[in-house]
Amino acid sequence: MIIKFIAKLIEILRSAASPNQIACGFVLGMAIGLTPFWSLHNLVIFILIVILNVNITMAIFSFGIFSGLAYLIDPLFHNIGFFILVDLSSLHGLWTAMYNIPILALSKYNNTVVMGSLICSIFLVFPMFFLIKKAVIVYRENIDVKMQKWKIVKVVKGSKIYSIYETIKNIGE
Repeated sequence: MIIKFIAKLIEILRSAASPNQIACGFVLGMAIGLTPFWSLHNLVIFILIVILNVNITMAIFSFGIFSGLAYLIDPLFHNIGFFILVDLSSLHGLWTAMYNIPILALSKYNNTVVMGSLICSIFLVFPMFFLIKKAVIVYRENIDVKMQKWKIVKVVKGSKIYSIYETIKNIGE
């Protein structure tokens, strides 16, 4: 399982997708993964993933990682959401006005976990985008070049099984 996971990640990093496409897919998947799944903003993000030219596999990959992580940090999301929705009394009028707009009421923004996780994911979008973009560039320029020189990689690539795999992999394209 873990080997398949690493192999898929390496396949994404070695793909023809640009670092921007991979990073965009990552942050959009991260946003869906950090926030409760059945939310209006996740529908918007899902539509963006489909419409925009992002790496969908990376979006699914990061969704899986961050949805697991979100369960661990839900108490933090609750505290942040509670602070924004309850403790910041200057925003109570805004929340009331938003609640009276039917489509916004469906967004579940008034749930402390939804609000806290949404705020956290918004704050993480740009730093994570640039971090992932840089990581992809570094991987492609430095790490992948060195990995291709490893004896184990040369042995695997020289095997009949690998050549059969390459043939089968390209049939569906």
